Amino acid sequence: MGAETDPVKAQLLELRASIDNIDAALVHMLAERFRCTKAVGQLKAVHNLPPADPERERQQIARLRRLAKDAQLDPDFAEKFLNFIIHEVIRHHEAIAEKHNGVPTGGEAQA
Repeated sequence: MGAETDPVKAQLLELRASIDNIDAALVHMLAERFRCTKAVGQLKAVHNLPPADPERERQQIARLRRLAKDAQLDPDFAEKFLNFIIHEVIRHHEAIAEKHNGVPTGGEAQA
């Protein structure tokens, strides 16, 4: 590669360093989110509340779609991402409820 590509390589390295930082932040944010949802699952189990809350899920999806649109992110992608997280959270809540109550919660979660 010639000297004319050095600025391109430098720009790529800079952009990739930012991407790496963002990926690290996403992992830490997801870890914190799941720490909080685990506490929600424990609270639901103690009070015999259902693992899923379809109305809350609808509200969150609508909210996230608005945020995505405002941020110029594809709202469909944002919804798919949130649905993936919701499915995982409900799976965790079902496991917590089963462990707490000793009774299976009844199968698949609602998304």
